[in-house]
Amino acid sequence: MLQPYSSYARAGDLAELVGLRHKHFILTLQEGAEFQTHRGVLKHDDLIGKPWGSQVFSHLGAPFFLLQPSLADLLIDLPRTTQILYPKDIGFILVTMGIGPGQHVIEAGTGSGSMTIALAYAVGPEGHVTTYEVRQDMQNLARKNLERVGLASRVDFKLRDIQDGLDKTDADAFFLDVQNPYDFIAQVRTALKPGGFFCTLVPTFNQVEKTLHALRHNKFAFLEVCEILLRYYKAEPSRLRPTDRMVAHTGFLIFGRRIEFSEDARAKELIEEIGAETKGY
Repeated sequence: MLQPYSSYARAGDLAELVGLRHKHFILTLQEGAEFQTHRGVLKHDDLIGKPWGSQVFSHLGAPFFLLQPSLADLLIDLPRTTQILYPKDIGFILVTMGIGPGQHVIEAGTGSGSMTIALAYAVGPEGHVTTYEVRQDMQNLARKNLERVGLASRVDFKLRDIQDGLDKTDADAFFLDVQNPYDFIAQVRTALKPGGFFCTLVPTFNQVEKTLHALRHNKFAFLEVCEILLRYYKAEPSRLRPTDRMVAHTGFLIFGRRIEFSEDARAKELIEEIGAETKGY
């Protein structure tokens, strides 16, 4: 399982073996088990007890480094049948929505569980995530992925269409990952506490437009739209340059806050102004 960082590898820990050309494998360490690769076999018993960062060798002499996987490593390696959110988007979402220990977060559209894992990790053992999914097969996969990293106990899995309403309310934040988020903003508002954070991700301009109209109509303000572009560089001091491929557009992020405002006419005008503001990151 995904354990707090420690000095030595222990039985039950998730471990990452990084070999030649950065080829990596993620496995759960178990006493008496073996891990077979095309570059040889590594016995788990030879890995358990070693300091993280140690260089180890297969029975054929192939070198590997023994590391604790990062959350990003786990999400990229996640078994999935649908497109997952990239760490570049997930990190910005968590920070912008202020997700932290002890919070209750609602998610709709569990998918393979990548965002669910990130949310469960962020809220800590005292927090909780409620996630809704309409497909049984997807929920089963997500549950297995959460169990693999040891975070399933922080998640309440719901198999239902949120069009029929949500049975959880007063959430600190709501992440909506469906094709037509604009159809569910009223349900989101009901589930959020006043001032709560909202975020959704959509791939096209017309979806953004519809979602913004729905958010304004349902009294959300401080609306922001952005996209996160990530460019890596070759880490060679003598020939530093961008890598050949770039993770560019994956989707538009839309953020907002549930607000409560007076029935005063001037207050309504101010709310329209607030709704149009952006931080301009």
